[in-house]
Amino acid sequence: MAGGWARDGAVQDQIDASVEDEVRRARSRMGKGESLRECEECGEVIPEARRRAVPGVRLCIECQAEADSAADRGGVNRRGSKDSQLR
Repeated sequence: MAGGWARDGAVQDQIDASVEDEVRRARSRMGKGESLRECEECGEVIPEARRRAVPGVRLCIECQAEADSAADRGGVNRRGSKDSQLR
């Protein structure tokens, strides 16, 4: 059921697009390749268990937590905002 000027299924299309965007973002953040033995930031040794669990890991747990908290998540669906419709 659509409302206003939207066609049937438009809301579900927006939801699907948001989910696809988030999956794409998550996949792009996944590590690939050889894991480092020492953290890029602080030089601490990265434990073997972490290197096996996270392929391509480059940061120790503390530095990764810091990087994650500082990262801009951008979790707003811009496709459905008024601003995106005005462009």
